[in-house]
This record gives sequence, C-alpha cells and structure tokens, in this order.
Amino acid sequence: MSQPSSPGLSETSTGEPPRPPQPRRGRAPAVQRIAGWSARHRKTAVPGWLALVAVVFVGGQALGTKSVPYYDAGQSGRAEQTLHRLGVTAPAVEDVLIQARGPGRTFAADPQMRQAARQVAAALDGLPHAAAGIRSPPGAGSSALVSAGGRSALVTFQVPGPAADVATAVAPALRAVAAVQASHPGLLIAEAGDASTSQALSSVVNSGFRRAEATSVPITLVLLLLVFGALIAAGIPLLLAVTSVMTALSLLTVVSRWLPVSASTSEVVLIIGMAVGVDYSLFYLRREREERANGATPGEALRTAAATSGRAITVSGLTVMAALAGLFLTRVDAFTSIAFGTIAVVGVAVAGSLTVLPALLAWLGPRSDRGLIPFLGRRRTAARPSRVWAALAHRVARRPLLWGAAAAIALLALTTPALGMRLGQPAIDLPASSPVLQTLDKIQQAFPQTPSPAQVVVTGTDLTSPAMRDAIAALNAHASAAGPVRQPITATPVAGGRALLLDVPLAGNGTGSVSGDALHSLRTQILPATLGTVGGISYTVAGATASTHDDIAAVHTSAPIVFAFVAILAFLLLMAAFRSVTIPLVSIILNLLSVGAGYGLITLIFQDGRLQGLLGYTTFGAIIWWIPLFMFVLLFGLSMDYHVFILSRIREQHTRGASTTDAITGGISTSAGVVTSAAIIMVAVFSILATLPIIDTKTLGIGLAAAVLIDATIVRGILLPAAMSLLGDHCWYLPHWLSWLPGSHQQRPSNHKTQPAAQP
Repeated sequence: MSQPSSPGLSETSTGEPPRPPQPRRGRAPAVQRIAGWSARHRKTAVPGWLALVAVVFVGGQALGTKSVPYYDAGQSGRAEQTLHRLGVTAPAVEDVLIQARGPGRTFAADPQMRQAARQVAAALDGLPHAAAGIRSPPGAGSSALVSAGGRSALVTFQVPGPAADVATAVAPALRAVAAVQASHPGLLIAEAGDASTSQALSSVVNSGFRRAEATSVPITLVLLLLVFGALIAAGIPLLLAVTSVMTALSLLTVVSRWLPVSASTSEVVLIIGMAVGVDYSLFYLRREREERANGATPGEALRTAAATSGRAITVSGLTVMAALAGLFLTRVDAFTSIAFGTIAVVGVAVAGSLTVLPALLAWLGPRSDRGLIPFLGRRRTAARPSRVWAALAHRVARRPLLWGAAAAIALLALTTPALGMRLGQPAIDLPASSPVLQTLDKIQQAFPQTPSPAQVVVTGTDLTSPAMRDAIAALNAHASAAGPVRQPITATPVAGGRALLLDVPLAGNGTGSVSGDALHSLRTQILPATLGTVGGISYTVAGATASTHDDIAAVHTSAPIVFAFVAILAFLLLMAAFRSVTIPLVSIILNLLSVGAGYGLITLIFQDGRLQGLLGYTTFGAIIWWIPLFMFVLLFGLSMDYHVFILSRIREQHTRGASTTDAITGGISTSAGVVTSAAIIMVAVFSILATLPIIDTKTLGIGLAAAVLIDATIVRGILLPAAMSLLGDHCWYLPHWLSWLPGSHQQRPSNHKTQPAAQP
C-alpha cells in the first residue's frame, strides 16, 4: 500500500489533512479531537510546544528561586513560625577541632597546638561578616574547650545571617581553617557544625542532581534504541521527557516564591519526569507503529493510537496526579514542593503526549522508522504479540486459583517485614565518607555531650515577672542526671524581650525512644506543671528531636486520610474509564500488593541494614519518615500506567466480541512488548536514585524500582489474569443506576484487521 510522505489523520488529494471522520454516535472523544487538531496544524503544534517550553524556561531563570521559610509540622512548626515572625534567627554554631595526630601530645604541653588555636581564632576574626562570638583556649572559661585527656581542643564561633544563607556564608571560614591546617601537618585541624554540614549536604545534593541529569538521558536513549531499533523513533520519547522536565523545573522556580521548595525536589522531578515522559510517548508511539505494521495507513494508525493509547495516557496521568495531590492533605511542608513538582511534570507529559506527540508523528509519518540500528532496526520496527507472555497468561487462565494464590502469598511474604517498619530521621543524612561527618564523629568522641536540646519558645506580656522566674526555677528543679530533662537549662531573652528561649537538654541521643519519651514528658507533664501555671504566656517546643517527632506524628495522622483519598479517587476514575466497578477494585488491591512488597524490601535493606557495603550507606535503624507515604502515592499512580494500558487492550478485544479469557490472553500478549519496555526504562531511571550518595534517594530509588518491576511482572503476568479469569464476565459489571457513565457505545478504533494474539 502506498503511503503519503507527510500524513495527518487522513488526507485529501489536495494534500490538506481534513478533519478525521466522526463516529456515528456523537462527536469523537476529546483525545481524538485534540490529536486531530495537532495533526492538521502540526507546523503550529510542534514549534508552539518548543516555544512554550523556551518561554517557561527563560521566565523561570529570570525570576530565579526564592527561599520561602520551611516549617516542620505540629508544635515545632508553630514555634518556628513564632521565631520567624519575631525576626529571631538562631545562629549557626561551628566548631574547629584541633587534635594531636601522635600519642602523648596534649594542649597544655604542646606549644604547636596552642599556636594553631591562636592562628585559627585570628584567621576567623579577620574575616569580615563571616564569624562572630569566637571562643578559643586558652582564655577565660575555656576549660570546656579542651578535652578530658588534653589531646583535643575546640575553637567555636557563630556564622551570622539567616539560616538559608549560612551554607554560603561559611565558605570563607572553611578556607581560613584549611589554610591553618596546611601550615600544621602534624595536627588535625578541621571544621564542622551547622553551617558546614548544610554546605556539605547542598554540595552532595547538587552533585547528585548533576550526576542523575548526566546519566538519566544517555541510559534512557540507549534503552529506547534497543526498544525501537531506530534513532528517530527513540528520540521522540526522549524529546517529550526532557521538555517536560525542563518545563516542570522552571515552573517550580516560579512557585518557590510562594511555596517552600526542598533541596531534593529537583532530583525527584527529573527522575519522575523522565520515567513518565518516556512511558507515555512509548505507549503512543508503539501503538501507532503496531497499527502501521498491521496494514493501516498512517492516518488510520494515528487515529487508532489517539483513541486507545491517548485515552489510556489520559486516565493514567489523571490517576497519577490525583494520587500525588493526596500529599497536600498532609499539610507538611516537606511534601509541598515535591507534590507540586511531580504533579507539574506528569501534567506536562500528558499534555505533550496528547498534543505535540501526534503532531510529530503526523509530520514524520513512516520517516520515524529511519535511522535503523544495525541488527536491531528491522526486527524492532513491527510490534508483535509476545508468545512468552501469551503462554503464561493462557496457563494462568486455565488454573487461576493456583497461580493467583501462589503469587499473592509470595508478595504477602515480601510485605511482612514492613509490619515492623519504624519511621525516623538520621542525625545527618551524609555519606560516611563525608569529611564533615568524620569531623563531627571525632568531636563527639573527644567531647561527649548530649545532642542539641529542646528549645522552648515562650511569648507573653510580661516575661520577667516573679511568677515567670519561679516557673523557670521550678523547671530547673526537674532537671536531673537520671531524669527526662538534664542540666544546664538556660533562658535567653530575644526580640527585645518579646520572647524567651529556653534550652532544655533531653535524655538520650536525640533520635531514639529515650529522647522521644523525654520530649513527651517535657510537653505533657513538666512544662504544664511549671510554665503552664503562669498566666498571660504561651509556649511551644521545637528542636531537632521535636521536629522529627512532629513530622512523624503528622504522617501517622494524615496517612489514613491520604490512603482513602487516593483509593477513592482512583476508583472513580477507573470506574468512569472502564465502566465497571469490579476492575477498579481489582486494580486497587493489586496496587496495594506491589506497594506493600516495595515497603517490605526497603525495610529489609535500609532499616535492617542489609547490603550496606554494596549500596554504600550506613543504616540508622529506621526508614526516613517521608518516604513511605510518598512511595505510596507515586507507586499507586504509576502502577496505573500498566494497569490502564493492559486493561484497555483487554477491554478493546472484549468489546470486539472476544470472551473474557481470550481477551485477557490477547490483551496481555499484545501489550507485553510496550509494557515490558516501559518497565525496564522506568526501573533503570529509578535505579539512578540508588546510586546517589544520600540515604533518602537510595531508599526511594530501590523502593520504586523494585515495586515497578514487581508490578510489571508478577502482577501483570500472574495476578491480573488470575483475578480476571476468576471473575469472568463479572469483570465488566456495572450497576444499572450507573449506566449514565460515558462510553456505553464503544467504537471500534480502527477499520482494518487487527493481528490476532499469539497463541502458546
């Protein structure tokens, strides 16, 4: 059959692509109309898309990122907001460790150590606006700055300025300390503290983002070349993914002027954008190629792709965005930027798949198969049903109870470790090889001390009254060496006396159950019995221990609401898409199984400390508190990619007259190639996160990659066909009172013969 060189949905003899034929019953679905407009106006749609991306990118760069204050959840967040409203900024404290490298050297007897301390103090004092409150031995009250054995000494100072700027402000001090170290090779002179830790973390995150950016595109391109066997076809999904990521990141810079944007958001948006952008265009392009290989004209192939894959992309994208929107229900600032960024990148990818992708395919036509890769190209050009997956689906359909029970038991067994999952936060999320982390460990060994204390923020009309002084004295009386709160308790007036900061050391290491119990006692017993007796004041408790506790409590409280919201919304979307109440229930249950398996795996690896050497991390005995909830909403949405695509193929064959069993086998076999390819690409992209140096991205990468792999193999190949075979025609059950839902008259999406599914 001869094919026009630049086809749209269909063409007349004049070469102008007219509107696609309308179905007999009403207008064509919206996705087909959008695709038709894009195909007819391809010379406008493609440059328009690129121009839109360029404008958003330039606008984002011009506006720049603005740092909006980030607050923790609960009471600690309210304390942070109070301090911000009063203009109170807690200074970042830095320590410079001076330590003898050889045995027998002490600060009191070694003139070189004393000289180094003086040089460090002088170098810091000579830095304009970079150091304040410098304390060094020898000096008045400096005994606490020399270790018990005398082998170590500290020079302490503060980095002035707002918390958002200390990572940059500490750089001159780090250079000054490094210069002193260079002149004393026989000593260890190193700096660590709040500001230097923040700088190290920013450096690690930025380098990880650059590495992810540099590796995700080449890896994706190589996999797409293996999938399509042609350079042009492989470049189309990559173009959509890259432009989607650029647009979403640019939108994020704009939104950062109103919402807090966390440091790791860009990494997550990049990885998610590459994964869904490639997946959506892969679904569309593979269906268009399949239809052409089956004898359809380019216009017919594009129309079929729009009616099938375009519709599946729309349902899948809406489900992903709806699931991610559940994060807003937590009201936790840590989720705000991640939720917005991922929703934006998925929405842009869906919009591009429905508009610029049909325009590109109409513009290129059969030319998208050019640039064939030797030994791959001709074999990959035609998409064929998979005999392997068809054989597996056929076997499962014959004995669905046996196969389904075995697969379900295996996933439930993998889920079991998640029942013991503990949520927490590492003291510092840096690699063990980080110099600043090693310096902090040496300081802790030389100067054993309690972790950063709880900070009680007190506001009121008269903070110097006798009642207030008596309450603080009573609070001090509760401090003891064996009690929940320890000495010394200090009180510092701030904001011109409008507030009072009480530093209250807690028992424990700051992150364990002992510190958690101490915080609970402070909030519920000690403070009500002391400060609570003073009228006209209010108080809130913040600090590292309180922040982690409140964030975890917020997640525990909001998780059931988020789970219910996501499940109900997904049910409604799938019910409307497939005109069935059974299909959504099956999909939700299967999604929960794959998410549970992912939970169990990250618990085994990261909480229990397995594979530490291989993955390059040090366990802290828990899972970072925000990861499970984020994994749930993201996986619940992404799993719908495969479910919607496979179920669309099954439903398509069922509406053409195939029995449910034949439709299951045919739908799985015909969708196997694209689903397998999409899963491999998504797993590869998510695995990039596991190579980054901080534990939260490692956990997220392993969890997402494992869950997607499980979903695309065990769930897709065994559980889905087993469940549908057991249900039979009940899969398509819809109560009569819901018959008003759209789609009751399903149109056959193409007018040519469809290649039959391969039989085992």
